[in-house]
Amino acid sequence: MGEIPVGVQLYTLREETKKDFKGTLQKVAALGYQGVEFAGYEGHTAQEIRAWLTDLQLKPASSHVPLEQLESNLEQVIHFEQQVGNSHIVCPYLMPERQTEKGYHVLIDSLNDIDTYCKKEGMSFSYHHHDFELKKLSTGKSALQTILEETEVNVELDIYWLTKAGEDPVEWMKHYQNRMPFIHLKDMTTDGEQFFAPLGTGGVDVKAVMQEGHRAGVKWWIVEQDHCIESPLSSIKKSLSIKKRTDSVCSFFY
Repeated sequence: MGEIPVGVQLYTLREETKKDFKGTLQKVAALGYQGVEFAGYEGHTAQEIRAWLTDLQLKPASSHVPLEQLESNLEQVIHFEQQVGNSHIVCPYLMPERQTEKGYHVLIDSLNDIDTYCKKEGMSFSYHHHDFELKKLSTGKSALQTILEETEVNVELDIYWLTKAGEDPVEWMKHYQNRMPFIHLKDMTTDGEQFFAPLGTGGVDVKAVMQEGHRAGVKWWIVEQDHCIESPLSSIKKSLSIKKRTDSVCSFFY
C-alpha cells in the first residue's frame, strides 16, 4: 500500500493567508506538505488558486465550506471548487443555535440533500465534527452517531476533538471504515488546559491512529492546529517532522 499523503488545513495559517496567500502556499510546499485543505480563498479567483497549486505541485485535498453557503449557494460553490481542481467539500462547523436535538434532525435532512447534489456533480462530501457532537441525545446515541447512521455522508474525524470528548479515535476509525477519506491529525497538551499542540508533543495517541489509517481507508492526513503558542508555520513544521518519524515506525505494521 502506498503512503497516505499529508496536507495542512489552511485555517491554521489564516493570518498568513490573509496577508499573502500565494506566499503562504509556497512556504507550505517548501516544508514538504503534499496538499492543502482550504478554509476560504480570501477573495482570490479559482484560476489564481489552481495556477499556484500547479506551480508548487500541491494537491487540493479538500475545502471547508460553511454550512450556510452549502445550503444557499451549493451550485456556485461546486462550480468554484471544480475550477480550483478540488473534488471534495467538507462542512466544517455547526453554529451554536443549531446544536439542539431538533437542530440535528434538520441538519440531517440538509446533509442528505447536499450529499445527493454533490454526488450528482461528481463531488464527495464530508462532515467535520467537534466535541459537542459527541454529547448524547435523548435516544442515548451521540449526535455524531445519529448523523452517520441517518446519512451516507463521509466524516472527517478529528482526533483532538474525539479525545477531548473522552472517545477513542481508533475505535471510531474501526467502526466507520471507508467513510473517512480525511482525518484531522491534532495533538493536545497533557495539562488541564488541553490546548492544541504540535503532533507528538501531547497526549493524543497519534501513532495508533496512523497505524489504523490504511485499514480504515484514509486517503489524506490533514494536519491542523486551531491555535498555536509558537508561530503557526513553526508548529506545522514540527508536526510534519514528527509525523514523518512516526511514519517510519508505522510502516512496520503494513
